[in-house]
Amino acid sequence: MSTSIERGKQVIRIEAEALEALALRIDDRFAAAVDLIFNSTGRVIVTGMGKSGLVARKIVATMNSTGTAAVFLHPSDAVHGDLGMVREEDVVICLSKSGDTEEIRQLLPMFRRIGVKIIAMVGTLGSQLAQQCDIVLDTSVKEEACPHDLAPTASTTATLALGDALAIALLDRRGFTKEEFAMFHPGGNLGKRLLLRVEEMMVLGANVPVVREEVPLSDAIVEMTSKRLGATCVIDSGGRLRGIVTDGDLRRLLHRTKDVTNVTAADAMTKNPKTIRKGLLAATALEEMESFNITQLVVVDEQHRPVGMLHLHDLVKAGLRQDAVG
Repeated sequence: MSTSIERGKQVIRIEAEALEALALRIDDRFAAAVDLIFNSTGRVIVTGMGKSGLVARKIVATMNSTGTAAVFLHPSDAVHGDLGMVREEDVVICLSKSGDTEEIRQLLPMFRRIGVKIIAMVGTLGSQLAQQCDIVLDTSVKEEACPHDLAPTASTTATLALGDALAIALLDRRGFTKEEFAMFHPGGNLGKRLLLRVEEMMVLGANVPVVREEVPLSDAIVEMTSKRLGATCVIDSGGRLRGIVTDGDLRRLLHRTKDVTNVTAADAMTKNPKTIRKGLLAATALEEMESFNITQLVVVDEQHRPVGMLHLHDLVKAGLRQDAVG
């Protein structure tokens, strides 16, 4: 086995062991931190320098996407005016491996002056940071994955994991749903699946292909061709949906007979086609279409009149397939 492969495995083992040790330290202090943040009327202000600052940004992003309002505060910028974002009702989380980061130490008396509660995620329990905070969460590690025990590796992994643990524990306390998650991710496929409604994806108005049931089949074909949905709705004199003529219906008809001179739309249509109502999720429509192996789905109103039409390709293109969620 090459040295690189062995080194890679060793790094993963060291970081995995750090996480296992961290899990054993999840105790009443962690629960107190969750309670403090949950009961706060303000935001979570997360701060850290260097690699800790990068981890802090990730924690902020995770909290924001899971229902906990959070902001990153750069320690250097804080002492040059950005401290003004901190309010007494906020909760501050300070990240530091040593607990002796100068920029963080400078902020502690200022946080105290504001009256904000402070949580430390720190790797050295005897440090000044640990001693001056309201709640201390131990992110210490036995060793870094760096062979010189210098580059932050296992320690940043542990801190990041603890931040995830806080965010998800808070998500659980709030009863945060996947629909709420989708509201914060409208650009992703998951957001589309949980937010897009039938009426937002359907063709409507004059673009809906519709013919009366007594018209010649040739008229139905013209309607299908002009609207380019591969089908047309067939309605009665009251405008209610009676059937649908699709490309497949035409092929089956021509397989039975070549003479369609006297054939009407009603003769060629599939009766009682599958329909859907507005207000439902577009992803539900896609699931029905794939379940029944159909390409079009008619949207009807309370009187069973066609008010729109969905096409399978449009829904797939929008990223609504379950296997496309990301």
